[in-house]
Amino acid sequence: MEFSQDDNNNLPLSKFESMLKTNHVLFFDSEEFENIIHHYLNHGKIALAKKAIKLGLDQHPTSINLKLFKVEVFVFEDKLIEADELLNTLYSIDPANEEIYIQKANILSKKDEHKKAINVLKKALDLTDDVVDIYSLIGMEYLFLDEFENAKTYFMKCLEEDLQDYAALYNIIYCFDFLNQNQDAIEYLNIFLDKNPYCEVAWHQLGKQYLELKKYRKALAAFDFAIISDDTFVGAYLERGKVLEKLKRYDEAIENYNITLKLDDPTSFALLRIGSCYEKLNNNELAVQYYYKTVHEDPLLDKGWIAITKFYNKNKNYQKALHYINKAINIDSENVTYWKLYAQINHRLNFFEEAERGYKKTLELGNYELNTWLSRGDLLIKLGELEASVYNFEQAIEFYPENAELEYRLAGLFFVLNENDKGSFHLKNGLRYNKEYAFIIDELFPEVTNKIQVKNLLKTNL
Repeated sequence: MEFSQDDNNNLPLSKFESMLKTNHVLFFDSEEFENIIHHYLNHGKIALAKKAIKLGLDQHPTSINLKLFKVEVFVFEDKLIEADELLNTLYSIDPANEEIYIQKANILSKKDEHKKAINVLKKALDLTDDVVDIYSLIGMEYLFLDEFENAKTYFMKCLEEDLQDYAALYNIIYCFDFLNQNQDAIEYLNIFLDKNPYCEVAWHQLGKQYLELKKYRKALAAFDFAIISDDTFVGAYLERGKVLEKLKRYDEAIENYNITLKLDDPTSFALLRIGSCYEKLNNNELAVQYYYKTVHEDPLLDKGWIAITKFYNKNKNYQKALHYINKAINIDSENVTYWKLYAQINHRLNFFEEAERGYKKTLELGNYELNTWLSRGDLLIKLGELEASVYNFEQAIEFYPENAELEYRLAGLFFVLNENDKGSFHLKNGLRYNKEYAFIIDELFPEVTNKIQVKNLLKTNL
């Protein structure tokens, strides 16, 4: 039983908390103690729960239920040995108590012994009238083992017992998704909806499955039914908006996103999508307004900063694009996409040193795209940092072996540095891998094209 602020059920709780403030010990029956402890555990008030357990056992030393709460606290505090010992004692007293099995399974699960936990829970099924909770626990144990078919089976059992168990429904769809069984999920949801046709959660999930399969018309219909079932269902409006975007019905998508803003607090996702829709409708003024609202609502949302930066970038307002990407980097300096945009914008502005710094940071953060290596290396050449450029391209070759673009660049660099043997080696490699990129030598290193060694190699192989 959960205590409510509006009924008399909270009287024992108030009485208990009054008692804690005085030296007077009052009497509670064991059921009252159970409700008090349950309340504290549900609200994460472990210290108060422990006090209630101690006082409860002082007054009712033989209460198995109070001792099971003690086990629960032991497990929460990772005192698994103490929990196990107390459970063994309780089992010898009451071997038919299903809660003992549940707590035993909880301990085994904490030890990552999930198979054993499942076996114990299956024994509990024979002892309980409330099978739904046990089915759910078994399903979760199978999830821990990545046995999604078995997990799905037990969550389905939950839903067979209780059509309103939406947690089980979400877990079933999670299993279908993980197994890439979209069509099977659709069939299951349709069968479920035959029994429960006004279940907005099931319609919503059905729409998401159709969306995954790019069946946009069917997805739209499913989200419509979710909204008919519950016209305040924010998630259905958001998903409906996404489908309308896919269908290029941007005005209607905006309407759906706007409904979510009226039904609930504004979300950065909805604001961002509205901005994107206005941009696609070529309404730049409203687009940028909503991008501003997005980053104001959630300064940590990288998609907001990326959208506003790309907006100005696309419109060739590079100074403003640079301004906003700098603001984004000040908030999150470890975001690789920010640094990539920072490098590209500075490159367009001919701020070569800053651009090189951006590409370097992009690589340091793990973006090893070929174009990043090429752009950084070419900038280092422009900046006269030839040794650094060589090192950059040599690193790149570890990720992209037998790449002609890298080989020609290294060839040119080594010829410029008068390391002709190394230059010849890389030029031969480049010619072997792809002769069409030989123009790189002339374009990036015009000063070496008159070298006899270079002329001969090009003449022989082209």
